[in-house]
Amino acid sequence: MSEVIGYIVGDEILDTQSASSGEEIVFDNSKESLEIIRHSAAHLMAQAISELYPNTQFFVGPVVEEGFYYDFRCPEKISEDDLKKIEKKMKELAKKRYEIEKFSLSKDEAKEKFKDDDLKLYLIDKIPGDEVSIYKQGDFEDLCRGPHAPTTGFLFNIKLTRVAGAYLGGDENAEMLTRIYGVAFADKESLKEHMRMLEEAKKRDHRKLGNELELFMFSDEAAAGMPFWLPKGARLRGRLEQILWKAHRIRGYEPVRGIEILKADMWRTSGHYACYGENMYLTEIDEQEYGIKPMNCLGHILVYKNKPKSYRDLPVKFFEYGLVHRHEKSGVLHGLFRVREFTQDDAHIICTPEQIKDVVLEVVEFIDAVMSKFGFNYEMEISTKPEKAIGDDAVWDMATQGLKDALGSKDINYGIDEGGGAFYGPKIDVKITDAIGRKWQCATVQVDFNLPERFEMEYTDENNEKKQPVMIHRAILGSFERFIGILTEHYAGEFPSFIAPTQAIFVPIAETHVEYAKELQTKFLSKEIDTEIYDKNDSLNKRIRLAEKQRVPYVVIIGDEEVKSNTVAIRDRRKKEQYNLNSEEFMIQLEKELKEGEI
Repeated sequence: MSEVIGYIVGDEILDTQSASSGEEIVFDNSKESLEIIRHSAAHLMAQAISELYPNTQFFVGPVVEEGFYYDFRCPEKISEDDLKKIEKKMKELAKKRYEIEKFSLSKDEAKEKFKDDDLKLYLIDKIPGDEVSIYKQGDFEDLCRGPHAPTTGFLFNIKLTRVAGAYLGGDENAEMLTRIYGVAFADKESLKEHMRMLEEAKKRDHRKLGNELELFMFSDEAAAGMPFWLPKGARLRGRLEQILWKAHRIRGYEPVRGIEILKADMWRTSGHYACYGENMYLTEIDEQEYGIKPMNCLGHILVYKNKPKSYRDLPVKFFEYGLVHRHEKSGVLHGLFRVREFTQDDAHIICTPEQIKDVVLEVVEFIDAVMSKFGFNYEMEISTKPEKAIGDDAVWDMATQGLKDALGSKDINYGIDEGGGAFYGPKIDVKITDAIGRKWQCATVQVDFNLPERFEMEYTDENNEKKQPVMIHRAILGSFERFIGILTEHYAGEFPSFIAPTQAIFVPIAETHVEYAKELQTKFLSKEIDTEIYDKNDSLNKRIRLAEKQRVPYVVIIGDEEVKSNTVAIRDRRKKEQYNLNSEEFMIQLEKELKEGEI
């Protein structure tokens, strides 16, 4: 076989085995290139592990958004301390420039080849079709659909990031395998920048900051994956709720409140029981099965049906801060980002088919106003019918086209996520970019013809005939929990005044100054300005340091001069300035800052 010098990545991903001899290397950091590099890096890691830890058995090694990983069963315990050793072996193997070769076997041949490896046999049964493909480099080979780089010589810009446990096949009742995560890039500079970002992300980790700033807590003893909001976190969340409440009301939304638990037959009618049942909490009351709601839409449907509607009433806009519960596997729980109980800033807009475009565009404007307020750039994606779905293709096509027409009418760019829609309808997903360049999926807008049909929702048209409306499911933040986690990392805990749980901390220099601080605290609270007083029996410098660590917008020092002149000595932590103000002027300044949160 002639030496393959390179692999061309253009608009189309080609199998590296078809590359002609002598082609020029063009590996960059495009999505297509990175998928190939990272898939190949996963196999290089597995090859290194197999040499360092003989008798290791390998399960799967996919590319994921943040890099790649491999799950495996190892006779020895592997810890974070072993990652450098594995990396070193990977670089040795990369230097040997092993050719990466692909070949295919029938499933029967593959089962015979791997008859002593239960993990491989498990995988072979899961692979569709009659054949499987195998990639081989040196003495290492594994099942894989590819594609891969031509040789290991392309795989030098690699870093292993962490060790974790992973249940076999994602089943928490199955065996726990070892999982190692890593990242790979086409060039050294991109890898270096990514590692810098990961270090910054560690500093901003909302779980760490949430503990330091006393925002929330978890108790596995009480209820795993369900956050408890501490006073400061509840204040922050309350400010966010107030901002969104007013923004909804001025846009014509009416508040409603559904119930937390409904009969299982309701969830069967909606399709949730069949399509989402494994994620629901089910119980029995009076010998009837009930389901705790994983979504808020059924309650809003029943509210809509409570009273007949005319075309003149549409669109009807209901919103609710709806508490939902979903059974997430314990292995995927992650701070506020993945929880079992959360509250959606949920809304449902019931309209005529002709109103879809205008409704969607109004929601997009709302999303833009919210994301701009918090300094997020964002991009949009239309997600189409998933494999597990309800409703006819014709209905799905009509709903999907409605979303495309709405965005297209305003020349809004969007991508397509094939098969990523909700089970009842296509959707627009909004992905925001935070302060250090990470992308997060938050807002969603979903067009649904199916639930209105299943629940026989109606309105009377201008000819006095009964017609079926369309239901637009919509959340701007996604959930308060996840969005607050994102905000915490985006701002590194340095929240702007309008949502900060505490606007200022008063630090009295001596006991004689505490009374003045308390008077100011009461006065400020009447204007919904939250403050704290640090008057414990510590040195002044220590109390100032502790106040600074809380990352509040203002630390206010109070001494004899301030009490005498009714002023405050301000340390402005956002502007990094120090100045004095009359206490009334300071209160007015904070009032203005709170109003800056209006949307």
